[in-house]
Amino acid sequence: YCLMVVLRQRGLRGTRMAKAQCTTIRLRLFKIGAHIRVTVRKVWVAFSHSYPYQHLFAQIWNNLTRAGPVQL
Repeated sequence: YCLMVVLRQRGLRGTRMAKAQCTTIRLRLFKIGAHIRVTVRKVWVAFSHSYPYQHLFAQIWNNLTRAGPVQL
């Protein structure tokens, strides 16, 4: 639940899912298929081109990378 609260506060700010319930966030953002390839220096994550929320996912990723570390 704490992960969902922080994700909603930092990642979902300014998106259409900013007030989404935990179940909706889990179904649309966490339960997705991806191909993960790990090399020595990088981790590559390849999502399906038909993933309907790919633009939303990219916006959330940008929000999280700009937000910085979480202070607990």
